[in-house]
Amino acid sequence: MPADTTAAAAADESRESTEANLARAERRSSLRTIRKVVPYLWPKDPAWVRHRVVWAMATLILGKLIAVGTPMIYKGAVDALSGEGVSPLMLGAVGLTIAYGMARLLSVGFQQLRDAIFARVGQRALRMLALETFTHIHRLSLRYHITRKTGGLSRIIERGVKGVDFLLRFMLFSIGPLLLELLLVAGIFFFVFDVWYLAAVVVTIALYVWFTFAVTEWRVKLRRQMNDQDTDANQKAIDSLLNFETVKYFGAEDREARRYDAAMEGYETAAIKTATSLAFLNFGQSLLITTGLVVVMVLAAMGVQSGNLTVGDFVMVNAYMIQITMPLNFLGTVYREIRQSLVDMGQMFDLLEQPAEVQDKPAAPALAVKGGVVSFDNVKFGYDSERHILKGISLTVGAGESVALVGPSGSGKSTIGRLLFRFYDVDGGAIRIDGQDLRDVTQQSVHDAIGVVPQDTVLFNDTIRYNIAYGRDGATEAQIIEAARAAQIHDFIASLPEGYDTAVGERGLKLSGGEKQRVGIARTLLKNPPILLLDEATSALDTETEHEIQGALSRAAEGRTVITIAHRLSTIADADRIVVLEAGEVVEQGTHEDLLARAGRYAQLWARQQAEEEDDVA
Repeated sequence: MPADTTAAAAADESRESTEANLARAERRSSLRTIRKVVPYLWPKDPAWVRHRVVWAMATLILGKLIAVGTPMIYKGAVDALSGEGVSPLMLGAVGLTIAYGMARLLSVGFQQLRDAIFARVGQRALRMLALETFTHIHRLSLRYHITRKTGGLSRIIERGVKGVDFLLRFMLFSIGPLLLELLLVAGIFFFVFDVWYLAAVVVTIALYVWFTFAVTEWRVKLRRQMNDQDTDANQKAIDSLLNFETVKYFGAEDREARRYDAAMEGYETAAIKTATSLAFLNFGQSLLITTGLVVVMVLAAMGVQSGNLTVGDFVMVNAYMIQITMPLNFLGTVYREIRQSLVDMGQMFDLLEQPAEVQDKPAAPALAVKGGVVSFDNVKFGYDSERHILKGISLTVGAGESVALVGPSGSGKSTIGRLLFRFYDVDGGAIRIDGQDLRDVTQQSVHDAIGVVPQDTVLFNDTIRYNIAYGRDGATEAQIIEAARAAQIHDFIASLPEGYDTAVGERGLKLSGGEKQRVGIARTLLKNPPILLLDEATSALDTETEHEIQGALSRAAEGRTVITIAHRLSTIADADRIVVLEAGEVVEQGTHEDLLARAGRYAQLWARQQAEEEDDVA
């Protein structure tokens, strides 16, 4: 056998093996997803959920029994009008026609009653799942959130909840009732007519289901290709529009248009294949259903001609065939959507199974802050095992002391802040507050004890009042204003037309950098923590704004243990102690004057920054 033929065969075998493994993994994921959803529909508590499920199932069965019996009433009315047979219940043609209408109404009524009863169960399940996923995402570590896109997480929740909703509605109220109706109709065909009617129906439905599932599997792949092309075109369009100025700078409008059109060409090809495959699916379904309908109707017509059946029987057979084929028309769509729903829900449950990296110990007590002494005892840490950031940091910050951490980029300053807030647990050593290891107390109590003013204060897309009040749940108006005054931003807020009700925009972009920082400081002051962490709180601001903010920060630091992570050394010259970090180790510490007198690493950093500032002025 030629080498290229052997290679092609091996590639095909490998691809088939991969597809088979993926199919098995998808089935396992689907079964897991269904097992995960069931407890929300049949929980131990509250009991009303189980009661509603039982009542919904009872109305479903009752509604289907009425629906299956309705064609029999129709048959009786036709026989009464044609003079064949005995009128059921001695109602006559008019009475049977009215009974037929009532039966149809009751069938629809029980269906709507079923939906109304189950609605609270379904919505509770959606709410509980969404809440559990949302709270779990907040429990996950900063490491996880850094590696995932926030938009992607929100889409996982959104699609997962929609998937649960779709699965509940279509599995319970479309597929389940359809199967029940098919069994009842099959029984009627077998016992009322004969086995050939049943055989015709079973063969028709089996071929229909096989054809629908086979073509839908093919269409799912085509649809996935179309969605990928659509995503690619959309990303190119957004990327181009976000870089509007760059496109203009380089006169690349035509180039961008060609790039976008090439992506849209791929989408066009995939969309055409999807549309033609849908036409093929619809025609094939219609062919199978029509063939089965004609076969059954021919059998019934032959029975009428032979005198074994009445005209009413002929009409009843037709009614049953139409009744079971109508929901079958949506089977392809329902199957595809159920598959997609299981995939979406699988992603949501994957997220729920993602373990939280930082967890409280069982029965961990709350942190009790007495003075606010923070100590780092031989702390070692790395974001991955290959690269250590902190290599044995030992440092104590006394109660009410102001300590600044300085050093070049990558020295570990911000990492110390993240470890103090317990975004991560240390790899070695310990961090203690008033002698209590952070790993031995609850995360919530640690977060309550520490106030953080970051380099870039991110605000909620709400009012100034809401953003300041975020520092303390249930804060009064007077407390909010007091915090704003302390942060030296009250006068600015009062000058705005809407005052504290002014909307700040997404991420606070309607405010300047200095205004955002003041709102962030006010929020932290309202929290009133005993320990304050200033993480390069002014490094993103211009010099004039920085000097203005320094006053607010000094007010915020009064009476608190303060750890300042600084880039500009001029902002921390009056700190009680300055700690110089280099490559994850403490290389110097002392007051500003002491460190300058030593002419060591801090003096070099200071001289370099002074020279840069003089150059900027020049």
